[in-house]
Amino acid sequence: MQNYRSSNTTAIGYLSRPLNEKILLVQVLVGIFLYVNFLMIFTFLKKEAFRTDTRYVLFAQTLFMDSFLMLLTDLVLTGNYFQFPIPWIPCCALCFLMSWLSIGTPLTLVAMCLERYVAICMPLRHADISSPRNQRRGLVVIWVVSTLIPMFALVSFLSLVPPAFLLTYVVCSVELMQVQTWVNEVRKALLLMYFVLMFSVIVFTYIAILKAARTASSDNKKSTHKGLRTVILHTFQLLLCLTQFVCPFVEMAMLKIDFMLFINVRYSNFIVFFIAPRCLSPLIYGLRDEKFYVVLRRYASFGLDAVVFTLPTAEKKKLRCQARTTPL
Repeated sequence: MQNYRSSNTTAIGYLSRPLNEKILLVQVLVGIFLYVNFLMIFTFLKKEAFRTDTRYVLFAQTLFMDSFLMLLTDLVLTGNYFQFPIPWIPCCALCFLMSWLSIGTPLTLVAMCLERYVAICMPLRHADISSPRNQRRGLVVIWVVSTLIPMFALVSFLSLVPPAFLLTYVVCSVELMQVQTWVNEVRKALLLMYFVLMFSVIVFTYIAILKAARTASSDNKKSTHKGLRTVILHTFQLLLCLTQFVCPFVEMAMLKIDFMLFINVRYSNFIVFFIAPRCLSPLIYGLRDEKFYVVLRRYASFGLDAVVFTLPTAEKKKLRCQARTTPL
């Protein structure tokens, strides 16, 4: 434990080096991501049709989880950059929440694939299976299953460190809770089990929807193929999300080689495997979904879009001419 703390002190000394352009880029990306997500959350909350549809409820859950996770992660990242120490107990709480939310997103993606499978392969039972009661049960199951690995890591950490250690201050990082090798091995095994189960479910839904697409009538082929493309995008998004679970182990291996290599690898992993997959949810549902996109465009333009579309054709032409002739 003492050696681990001394190595962490050395790491803090390196973190004082200027990384202005990198931290600035991260803040810009996080700001854009949060703006788009909050706009979509507002769109979801304003329309009752979205709040009662299982598909959009699961989509909104990914938006809530990803936004909250991005805020916490950016807070920890900024604290590391400015070397701001906090007590161990808040650090443990932050690490628990980040792990909880990071596992919840892939599980929600699996649930979204299952919802598309039911809608396409069992359309007559879709209304019964996607009832509000089953929606609440599914969300509770996702949240409970998401807590298993973070709870194991937290309980193991608290049982291995002395109580006085929790009263000290530290620059918070998730890796600080990895104090024993066997804890990491058990965590790896649990994450591998999660990955195999989730990937198996997605492969099953993909094959089932592919069979339905081959036998579907010409009227249903368009929606079936669209559902198939959605599952493919979710699979890619899930792979990126699950790759982030391997990143800490790769980063710790890089730390043993060279600390600046560790910093560069961590920065790249954060951009590619943390921010990028969370930008796919707005793309999949916010821009590809016509019904959601129409409402989103209305709120994004502060209602001006809706006013123009409801005007007669002559009035629209008049507004366009006025816009061209009005000086800037």
